[in-house]
Amino acid sequence: MSSKSNYLELKVLDHFLGTTESSFVTQKYLALHTANPDEDGSGAELAASNGYSRQAIDFASASGGSAASSTAEEFTASGGAFGTITHFGIWDNATRGAGNLIYYGELSASKTIADGDTLRFAAGAITITEA
Repeated sequence: MSSKSNYLELKVLDHFLGTTESSFVTQKYLALHTANPDEDGSGAELAASNGYSRQAIDFASASGGSAASSTAEEFTASGGAFGTITHFGIWDNATRGAGNLIYYGELSASKTIADGDTLRFAAGAITITEA
């Protein structure tokens, strides 16, 4: 299950109601969160340490109200644990603490990532649903 951020909700309204044109987001980034990032993106993204950084992610064209990731992503903890990952976020900027949250969602199962562990998302593992 995925949810839109407040930022995206306003952009969609403005764009499709003709009040403000929005530009195409050319690159999206997958982020890991230890709790729900909420609609404003204010909380729980991992700290930029222990090898963590947002990863570029692409999506296939939408069909049936959903779009699935078309690339595989990996996050490897190095120099310390990531802790327990419960949520993901899709952002429009590679830098933690920068940019706008676009979509977010809860993992189907929480993942505890110790030092040296790798969290992998296969292509198709992240699905954004509008229906």
